Amino acid sequence: MYSDSNLSDGLTGALDRATAPAPEDEVRFTLLGPLEVRRGGVDYAPSTPKILQLLAMLVTQPGKMVHTDSLIEELWASSPPRSVRATLHTYIYHLRRCIIQHGLAADGEDLLVRKPPGYILRIDPAQLDVHAFARLQQQGREAQRANRHAEAARAYRAALDLWSGPPLANIHCGPVLSAYTVDLLEQRRSTLRMRIEAEINSGKHLELIGELRSLTSGNPLDEALHGQLMRALGRSGRRSDAMVVYRRLRAKLTDELGVEPCDELQVLHRNLLSEGEPAT
Repeated sequence: MYSDSNLSDGLTGALDRATAPAPEDEVRFTLLGPLEVRRGGVDYAPSTPKILQLLAMLVTQPGKMVHTDSLIEELWASSPPRSVRATLHTYIYHLRRCIIQHGLAADGEDLLVRKPPGYILRIDPAQLDVHAFARLQQQGREAQRANRHAEAARAYRAALDLWSGPPLANIHCGPVLSAYTVDLLEQRRSTLRMRIEAEINSGKHLELIGELRSLTSGNPLDEALHGQLMRALGRSGRRSDAMVVYRRLRAKLTDELGVEPCDELQVLHRNLLSEGEPAT
């Protein structure tokens, strides 16, 4: 039988593997911040904006064919040059040269392959920080389902620590990459909330109050964060402060959006009220 101890050891081992440093000679790609192509601590990403943007399109689909039309849409949106395919071929050529010059592959055409109707960057998803981010997210969910909240929080924290700034921060994103970055940012927000939830459930509610006050100040209409702040305050014996948080949020929602707080927050508010009522 697989005991709780076995489960804990397995999750801890998986977390350690996900956060282990890469071998010095392995090429790694970062998307959770500026796009970088790192090997041995050095960034070899191309500096030309369009070529960097082209690389980003290929890196976001590791080992998969990216259609030429998608590349053109991203690079030029609704205003492609007259000789757009010849220009794209030139960018591909310069990207392959960059790969060879920096020793990222023995042959640029082996790494960046023409496969009609598009191109494939032959890299392993494990070379991307977004892959490690997704693995750590999953490990956090597995730990949370097993009611191992401290381990879940550790996994979520490790996932968030992979971020160095806004995704693809050094790229002027077109329509395709803009949608990709929106999805990544939403995943980051979700992971942050899950990390806070895991830490509340592991008994760290008091330590979270300052962080949650800062987060709710920057996200004044975020009901989930306000609910977590209310719970952290309530569990810390600050029921009246929690109710102030609710009243301020409710006033802002009704004034700016014309809506009431969600059902979950209303239930939380009623529970806080009932805790202060004398027993009958």
